Amino acid sequence: MPAPTPGRMPALYLSHGAPPLADDPIWPGQLAAWAADLPRPTAILMISAHWEEAPLALGATETVPLVYDFWGFPEHYYRVRYAAPGAPALADRVRRTLRGAGTPVADLPDRGLDHGAYVPLVEMYPDADVPVLQMSLPTLNPTRLLEIGRRLAPLRDEGVLIVGSGFFTHNLAALRHAGSGPPGWSAEFDAWGREALAAEDVDALLDFEHKAPAGRLAHPRTEHFAPLFVAMGAAGEHLSSHRSVIDGFWGGLAKRSVQFG
Repeated sequence: MPAPTPGRMPALYLSHGAPPLADDPIWPGQLAAWAADLPRPTAILMISAHWEEAPLALGATETVPLVYDFWGFPEHYYRVRYAAPGAPALADRVRRTLRGAGTPVADLPDRGLDHGAYVPLVEMYPDADVPVLQMSLPTLNPTRLLEIGRRLAPLRDEGVLIVGSGFFTHNLAALRHAGSGPPGWSAEFDAWGREALAAEDVDALLDFEHKAPAGRLAHPRTEHFAPLFVAMGAAGEHLSSHRSVIDGFWGGLAKRSVQFG
């Protein structure tokens, strides 16, 4: 495995969990240990499965509110706060980088961090002292998302931590019919994804719905796998420096989380 470029931040794909992640006995500690092992970022660019917006949009850059985009949970999950500073300089950098490459960028200054963004950040950076900017998924097309990630890659050399936040498998409806332990479709897809990453098989990952076992059962829609493609694009031309930092299952879903670089 080649050594990372000195001074360059990695790009991450993490499985973010639902609000009850905070109550899990293991996972919060895994996320905290991961963050402690990373260089200190100057800012964080979050791409969450829970914000699809076209054209590509940037969220709040001053006061950054939270979006409690879930229903039916106990009240205390709606009282979570995460008062991270905004990242206006990063927003300007993203605008110039993407617009210069022909990608339209919109601004939605009232749009805060959804649970795909703040739930893992609460565990990774609990002091909320790193500026955060959330960017939308403008498409679910894997190839287009990979290209967006490639355009954003230079930000890594400026101390920006690029984080794609999704879930390595995500089919809540199918879980209702599953027994104990991870269902077969979730375990098979996770094993396939691990092997495809190890083989640096970008084409297979981009075409996961046809190449993976139970691809559309593991992901009835692409949105929770989609942030992986942005992180892969930001990783550069190859995936040889990647590693799975977190694996295993949570409620039957694969929580595999990957560091590139």
